[in-house]
Amino acid sequence: MRRQKRKVQMDNKYRVCLGNFLSKKERDELSSFRVSRQKDGKIVLDPLVEIPAREHWIYKKPEALASLMRGMEDAKEGRIVDVDIDFTEFLDDEDKDHVQN
Repeated sequence: MRRQKRKVQMDNKYRVCLGNFLSKKERDELSSFRVSRQKDGKIVLDPLVEIPAREHWIYKKPEALASLMRGMEDAKEGRIVDVDIDFTEFLDDEDKDHVQN
């Protein structure tokens, strides 16, 4: 990534717009920035990608994450099996709101 230097103006609420500095992919994927100030006064923004707390468990269980990644790779390579199971019975109420019938 090339280093960009441009001047940005704060608005009347002391906000700055970063849209011109971010690619479309970054705008779609990044959720926030960690802000820090260095001793010399420079303000540093570290881009963050956040995940919902209810999905965080998989990153704490390496075996489950590895299994998920294998499954994703299998699906990508077409190694799938058609099963006659209604998986909606395993959804909690929050998930059921997102199911398309």
